[in-house]
Amino acid sequence: MTRTGYLGDLLSQLAERRFVPLRAVSDKPLREMCAALIAGEGEVSTMRLAGDILASYARLDETGKRAFFALLAEEYDITPEAVTQAALRYGEDRDANTLRWLLEAAEPKRQSLLRRLNHAPGATGELVRMRRDLLRLLPEMPELARVDLDFAHLFQSWFNRGFLVLKQVTWESPARLLEKIIEYEAVHAIGDWEALRARVDPKDRRCFAFLHPAMPDEPLIFVEVALTKGIPNSVQNLLAPDRTCLDAAQTDTATFYSISNCQVGLKGISFGNSLIKQVVALLQQEFPHLRNFVTLSPIPGLVAWMRELAEQGDSAAQSCLEADHSADKAAAQSLRAFGARYLLEAKDNKGRPRDPVARFHLHNGALVHEIHAQADTSARGLRQSCGAMVNYLYDLEQVEANHESYAAQHKIASTRSMRQLARVKPD
Repeated sequence: MTRTGYLGDLLSQLAERRFVPLRAVSDKPLREMCAALIAGEGEVSTMRLAGDILASYARLDETGKRAFFALLAEEYDITPEAVTQAALRYGEDRDANTLRWLLEAAEPKRQSLLRRLNHAPGATGELVRMRRDLLRLLPEMPELARVDLDFAHLFQSWFNRGFLVLKQVTWESPARLLEKIIEYEAVHAIGDWEALRARVDPKDRRCFAFLHPAMPDEPLIFVEVALTKGIPNSVQNLLAPDRTCLDAAQTDTATFYSISNCQVGLKGISFGNSLIKQVVALLQQEFPHLRNFVTLSPIPGLVAWMRELAEQGDSAAQSCLEADHSADKAAAQSLRAFGARYLLEAKDNKGRPRDPVARFHLHNGALVHEIHAQADTSARGLRQSCGAMVNYLYDLEQVEANHESYAAQHKIASTRSMRQLARVKPD
């Protein structure tokens, strides 16, 4: 996949732009350096100070990081009285000047500080990692939530879809990027380089990632795709080392079997919907004969939900949890029925599907197509879903309508067979 246009040029220019302090780490207090950064005007001094601050932050221990974020929360917040006065003035005289004063008063100084920090080479990735630290501290320091609002607000703009580059990851991709694919794979672990090669090199396999020009070696999210004949029902078969590689002409289905969000510091910034839509478009262009676009997805909350049912006296759920689904066809069918009920009926406290993977795909416009027992026999698969997995189908003619129904009413699109299966009461 070639890179063209402005973003491609920018990506090339920034390929070696990583965070390196411009000089030895300053021994000045962070409080003093942050104040100087806000007050400064020169581009060179801003870049230098930003680099010094980020380098000093990187050396902080946990106590120091808590103090730094507390500084941002208390000393770089808005001044409520100024906001009130500016709002009153705008209410009396709605012109550009009073609106500008209101907007300036309502924007925390933290946002200006973060923007200036981003002037340092490689700063964007450092700020993403800084937010990762912030998110980790939030449970014990809830007062930092307003600091996180500013990070999230800026990242929504900085990581806008228009700034992202979709790149096919191949065996010829830079080693740094390939290492990150191994590191960040969140669904089906990649054990070594040969296992990675089996996922990105064969002619019936594809991997695509979103990159940001300021973080060229750090995938934001990536999806692994298998070109298959028919809709698959086992991830072990899909990833078997001795499987037969298919010629593209033999395939009729693109199966998205792993989607991994890579950056904890970008939590809440959605990339998945855009990624899947763009990958589908690329696959259609390369393989116009493909008829199905499906996933083979985990059901991570199924066992926990069934245990709750068992604790409430549901003997069928308890029996299903204890059964050998590989040897007992009735138990396997019971597991499928529980899986259908879980995906179609179990809700969280916001009225949404309880399962996080289901929420992701249903929001993107997919429908619940089929559930398989013995689909993931890994230790993780057995632990979280007794080995069950689900196909979500992206029916390209219905994706938009499904998305609208889900977004407006949390209506779950599914096949008739899944709705019937959900009504089955396991013995």
